Amino acid sequence: MASSKEYLDYILEQLSDIEGITHRAMMGEYILYYRGKVIGGIYDNRFLVKPVKSAKEKMPEADFELPYEGAKEMLLVDNIENREFLKELIEAMYEELPKPKKRR
Repeated sequence: MASSKEYLDYILEQLSDIEGITHRAMMGEYILYYRGKVIGGIYDNRFLVKPVKSAKEKMPEADFELPYEGAKEMLLVDNIENREFLKELIEAMYEELPKPKKRR
């Protein structure tokens, strides 16, 4: 099942206080970026983030879920109504995220 544009729009609205959030559509899902680094994405209408240390610390009860078959597990963000929490989470994750790969 692909993610809906409406769910993407809702998550982007919840993240609108964070400067530098961008997204890209990919095979019916959406990859989310913060200041050029992949933070996670929207998969089957679920907001999942990379399981870096700071994300696990901020969401100790979060479920690990597969974004799609054959992928690495990611953390499910279930507190999507709390904009301040989302901002703190994404800003805390930034330094731990890998730098974008150079395109040829």
